[in-house]
Amino acid sequence: MSLGKKLTNGTTHTTCSNHLPKRIILVRHGECLANTDINVYGTTPNHKIELTQKGIEQAKQTGSLIKKLITSENAVESNNWKVFFYVSPAERTRRTLREIGQSFPKRKVMGVKEEYRLRELSFGNYHDPASIAKVKEERVTYGRFYYRVTGGETGAEVYDRISSFVECLRRDIEMKKFCDDPSRETNIIIVTHGLSSRIFLMKWFEWTAEQFEDLNRMKTCEFQVLQLGNGGEYSLAFHHDDKKLKEWGLSRDMIEDQKRRAYGPILNSLELCDLHPYMDCFAQDSDEENTIM
Repeated sequence: MSLGKKLTNGTTHTTCSNHLPKRIILVRHGECLANTDINVYGTTPNHKIELTQKGIEQAKQTGSLIKKLITSENAVESNNWKVFFYVSPAERTRRTLREIGQSFPKRKVMGVKEEYRLRELSFGNYHDPASIAKVKEERVTYGRFYYRVTGGETGAEVYDRISSFVECLRRDIEMKKFCDDPSRETNIIIVTHGLSSRIFLMKWFEWTAEQFEDLNRMKTCEFQVLQLGNGGEYSLAFHHDDKKLKEWGLSRDMIEDQKRRAYGPILNSLELCDLHPYMDCFAQDSDEENTIM
């Protein structure tokens, strides 16, 4: 069930769910030292890895692009919007936020929260380049969702903590935490990591582990926009075309689902159930289904 439908409890979306954020924007951090030199993993704790100069410039540009996106779609009342930031505690994500933040006046910022559940997959402690290369090779053959890095986490464990974050985010939305003025557009911006952002999408859109395995991470400082549609559902299809969604690893069926969430039709609970990947293993309905055996 969509967040909008859950919160409106069957009433009209436009009148009862105007406290929902207009957009949820996922941002991957800018280029960091480990992206250019794998040896960094052997000398620097993962959470202390810093951005390169290129990464700093990327973050500044991303801030400008996000602000332009928010204001250009609100041209009639260009000042009628605000943002709320969540950020992973890693140095590279915090620096990315600081550079993005230069595009947003303080009066437009509802709040900032450092969220530890958004941290990167733990790879353990220090690693030499050979062990990192082995991990990356094994993850592909074993499956990135279930593979455990020695001394670190599995993707499934990252899913557990990201799921906890998503449920808390939904609760905060239900409690109208981001709605100090129902007439104002609010935007939630989440600055995190490649895997964490994919896990967020997996949880939000209820994708399977198999669908997750085909996903590709965003480029450094790239961002994904989940925008609220008239039917009360968030979708990637408003701001990203088929080519970009395919680049991120979405299948044809997943892309069509994003378009449905954006533009309709609005499906009832039984029709949504039929879209589930396991529904094809059940027997077809018949006149005998209500027969008492």
